[in-house]
Amino acid sequence: MREIVLDTETTGLEPRTGDRIVEIGCVELVNHVATGETFHRYVNPERDMPAEAFAVHKLSEEFLRGYPVFAELADEFVEFLGDAPLVIHNAEFDMKFINAELGRLDRPILPMSRTIDTLTLARRKFPGAAASLDALCRRFDIDLAERTQHGALLDARLLAEVYLELSGGRQPGLGLASAAAVQQADTPVPRVSRPPRPHAPTEAELAAHEAFIETLPEAVWKR
Repeated sequence: MREIVLDTETTGLEPRTGDRIVEIGCVELVNHVATGETFHRYVNPERDMPAEAFAVHKLSEEFLRGYPVFAELADEFVEFLGDAPLVIHNAEFDMKFINAELGRLDRPILPMSRTIDTLTLARRKFPGAAASLDALCRRFDIDLAERTQHGALLDARLLAEVYLELSGGRQPGLGLASAAAVQQADTPVPRVSRPPRPHAPTEAELAAHEAFIETLPEAVWKR
């Protein structure tokens, strides 16, 4: 089963008022294990960078000016996604930006039915608890040392680990189990033999059994 864990960074909160995507990060999972395949692109938003957004991801207008606009990478992006389910934290936010960019190019939008929203999963599993990406990483003891600021690819990698925890557990490092671990799992555990326990009936139990048999008209014990 192939899934894509996805995150974006943007110039703001609302594409309908002109905010744009500035970074896309994707991590490929197959059968809940990271394959090492990723999609990471900075995107020229063709506009200025508000101070509030810059404070979050530190991507300046000057830095992004040297990167392609979304139209130049749309084909590659959509091809990488394929038809896989999209694992996103607060999926509505990222999807409205992605679909706004696709809509500008008159391309088919991506349906929300394709998404697995880890924010929703976390709120169902831990009702009333903090459900931000940082809070979930702390809950699952996932290392946040590199997350000094928001970044789409780093956040997608962290979200992949969170998602696997929410789905029932992850392999360490999102990798394949080591040969030693597999060998250890396949090694049979020796069983300790115990002496047999006595199960002989007492005199009282034998007498009660005989009395019960006498009450049966055709008891097999009398044959």
